[in-house]
Amino acid sequence: MRIVIAPDKFAGTLSAVEAAEAVAEGWRSADPGVQARLLPLSDGGPGFVEVLHTALGGTLHEAEVTGPLGTPVSARYLVSGATAYIESAQACGLHRVPEDRRDPGRTTSRGVGELIADAVGAGARSVVVGLGGSSTNDGGAGMLAALGAEPGAGLSGGGAVLAGLERPVDLAAAREALRGVSLVAATDVDNPLLGLHGASAVFGPQKGADADQVQRLDAALAAFAEATDPGGLREASGAGAAGGLGYGMLLIGGTVESGVARVLGAVGLAGDVAAADLVITGEGSFDTQSLRGKLPHGVAKAAADQGVPCVVLAGAVAVGRQEAAAAGIAETYSLVESAGSTEAALSRSAEELRKLAADVARRWAGARSGAGERRDD
Repeated sequence: MRIVIAPDKFAGTLSAVEAAEAVAEGWRSADPGVQARLLPLSDGGPGFVEVLHTALGGTLHEAEVTGPLGTPVSARYLVSGATAYIESAQACGLHRVPEDRRDPGRTTSRGVGELIADAVGAGARSVVVGLGGSSTNDGGAGMLAALGAEPGAGLSGGGAVLAGLERPVDLAAAREALRGVSLVAATDVDNPLLGLHGASAVFGPQKGADADQVQRLDAALAAFAEATDPGGLREASGAGAAGGLGYGMLLIGGTVESGVARVLGAVGLAGDVAAADLVITGEGSFDTQSLRGKLPHGVAKAAADQGVPCVVLAGAVAVGRQEAAAAGIAETYSLVESAGSTEAALSRSAEELRKLAADVARRWAGARSGAGERRDD
């Protein structure tokens, strides 16, 4: 049997690489003869650089940049050919902020701009920024300040300070810093900047904002939008990604592209799927958001295009059988259910994922055997 193992990270417990290895080990324990192709993936969030480095090779660069709380952090980006791949979460990710200090009114995206400037200084003519897992809600203002936008000091203090902008933001220097450089925001989040489906309302609570702060942050981003672009960019698909980093990138000539499509193309998923009998994908929580273009959905579509069944192994599953089938997913399996509790699934993620993969392998081996027997009748 030939399988492709193509998971995203299990947020907070396993990287995509660790998840793929755990599934492979578990599957081989039940089916030693399996031919397994491991393709750990990312949709632009944490793991983006690691996954692309594995697929593309290239050179990893390290830079010290401003972290989300204003203190220095070390971040890596990848250069392959003339293209640099940056993971915004390395500079301003939620994992960079202790839980008791999470406040999207204070965190800044300045480090992302510093990474972009470093990559351009290293000779990159195309910069792809993976958006996801951010701690920020500043509309990319900090990023723009790092690239030269003015007033710089008024843009680097986090999302809340944007409510006090007293004059239009001058983006000329930031745009000049990227003259001749293609800038791409890699994300599968389609949210606009503002409103009920915007950055503050949808993602603010994940970063520590209560209901009152969500309203204040949305108003601050509205003020920022008036100071930067009274036109339609605030409504653009993906403008709300990573606390509005998508919007900031659009302001200086960036474009929005599917992070899933970028990664799937880089790793050559279609060719591996075509040669497989089964595709396995997964993530920490497989829910309705997963069916709106997140990584498992993209993997399932690639499998369906080749007529290959796809199954999901996830930490938790909140998608019904019919919804999953409509997305091209044959079966879903929950780590929480197999482990017996959320606590067990979180504390022993790799071990429990290996066990679940072994169990799924036995089920699929039995199903294939039964199908073969029926074909002989």
